[in-house]
Amino acid sequence: MARFQYTYQKIVDLKTSEKSQAEWQLSVVIGKLNNEEQSLQQLREERASWAERLGSASSEAVSLSDLLAMQQYIEHLDSRIVHKLADVKKAEVAVEAGRRVLSDRMMDEKVWQKSKSNAQDRFRAEMLVREQNELDELATARFMYAAQ
Repeated sequence: MARFQYTYQKIVDLKTSEKSQAEWQLSVVIGKLNNEEQSLQQLREERASWAERLGSASSEAVSLSDLLAMQQYIEHLDSRIVHKLADVKKAEVAVEAGRRVLSDRMMDEKVWQKSKSNAQDRFRAEMLVREQNELDELATARFMYAAQ
């Protein structure tokens, strides 16, 4: 029996490879987003810690220069938090772009896989017709031989 060989198999393989690459790229940008979010969380925790120190320092005997230094550091942390929020937003945009690319790649692969599946179904149907024709010819030949 003949074996099915899809004419466009290399395209199917390419589309599968493109999908795998898009999955890998998406996982990379998701990892970056997670890192940015963790970094932002650490900055917020550090800011809360320093704000608490500043609040408790007002009830203790702390020099004015120390209070000003704490306040300046908190303001510095605030500016770092603003910058980190922008980084998180960029990472979220990259993740969304990666998801769109992956979705497109998955759709392309699905189209080509469906095309291959349809071609394979047609091949099987043709093979069944051929086999049935061969069996009919054998039956006819036997009948003719037996009739003689």
